[in-house]
Amino acid sequence: MEPIIAFTKVALPFGWLGNMAPYPVTYGGNAWRTTEALFQALRFEDKSIREAIRQEKSPMAAKMVAKRHKSQMVVVPMGAADLDNMRRALRLKLQAHPALGRQLLATGGARIVEDCSRRPHGSGLFWGAALREGRWVGENWLGRLWEELRASLRESGGA
Repeated sequence: MEPIIAFTKVALPFGWLGNMAPYPVTYGGNAWRTTEALFQALRFEDKSIREAIRQEKSPMAAKMVAKRHKSQMVVVPMGAADLDNMRRALRLKLQAHPALGRQLLATGGARIVEDCSRRPHGSGLFWGAALREGRWVGENWLGRLWEELRASLRESGGA
């Protein structure tokens, strides 16, 4: 059985893998408090919505601003462009915080899973997975993107 690193809350082990973790990134000449805020903002072209998201102090508040403006999103949630935006946000996080790249490499070949088991049934199963009857169910795209970035780091000789 392959080793699995499952992450949930920011304060728990491997919480840094989550987008709510307080690791600022820079994009478009602006500082973003979290990858969650940047990721949500990238779903919009409207600069005022992007800025409203960026200004929020918490990642959950940034997400709520995005939800309020859902009808103005130009990126389809959970589509190809959304995946590309998440990949971009994670890369920026690793670039801004080289120690995280070293931590990512230290995960070896473990499968990385955003654990959505405690969420309502079916919630979060695109970005994460839930442990159901002893097996992980869900697409787990966030974990898969982290594994992809880990492979890229390995190929390029490390963090």
